[in-house]
Amino acid sequence: MTEHEPNQPQHLRRRGLLAGLRASFLTGLVVVMPIGLTLWLIWTVTGWIDGFVLPFIPARWRPEQYVGINLRGVGVIVFLVFTILVGWMAKGFFGRSLLQWGEDLVDRMPVVRSIYNGIKQIAETIFAQNEASFDKACMFEYPRPGVWAIGFVSTLARGEIAAKIPHGEAILSVFLPTTPNPTSGYLLYVPEKDVIYLDMGVEDAAKLIISAGLVYPTPPGAAAAKAEAKAEAKADAKAKAKAKADLAG
Repeated sequence: MTEHEPNQPQHLRRRGLLAGLRASFLTGLVVVMPIGLTLWLIWTVTGWIDGFVLPFIPARWRPEQYVGINLRGVGVIVFLVFTILVGWMAKGFFGRSLLQWGEDLVDRMPVVRSIYNGIKQIAETIFAQNEASFDKACMFEYPRPGVWAIGFVSTLARGEIAAKIPHGEAILSVFLPTTPNPTSGYLLYVPEKDVIYLDMGVEDAAKLIISAGLVYPTPPGAAAAKAEAKAEAKADAKAKAKAKADLAG
């Protein structure tokens, strides 16, 4: 060509620069936001535990009396050590006897008894080591046929619930979380035949719910298949380059 192409207009160059800056900002935001929120959450929870635990420690035993600064996280360490010691003592004969005496004392207090028993039952359900809880994600039709919801299977229905539901088959208790806050939701009793178990884990299902369907988990084996396909493509490219070099020679 004998003539040079005309230079790109200035407003187009400016628009391209702004678009590049915007893309870089969004990419940086995607990288920084999860890290920042995670650190903020850890920092906040640590401060909350310190604020609850440290007032029970005498002032002369606190670390700031020796190092001169307030060390965040000391309350967390004290809480962990105290909880481990209580658990170790509760497994022994003396600890079980003391715990039984305390529960008998609480059972004589009408209001305190209801609060204690409710919290104890929730704690035993969440932290029980003999049964799995929320270890399976599932799908079922809700709130009407043809519309599907994602839930978490907790246990089989038991006791009066299982006896009074007019079904011959097994009934599952399923927790249906809400979006984007999965800590709230609904407890539903669903026939097992109407439940479809998912291959994805509970964490992947929770990510899907929190993101309102924007973050989908990687299917099992997809990452390995993608890496294998990439390696095969790279090997084919090398073989073609070698063959071309041989023909040229």
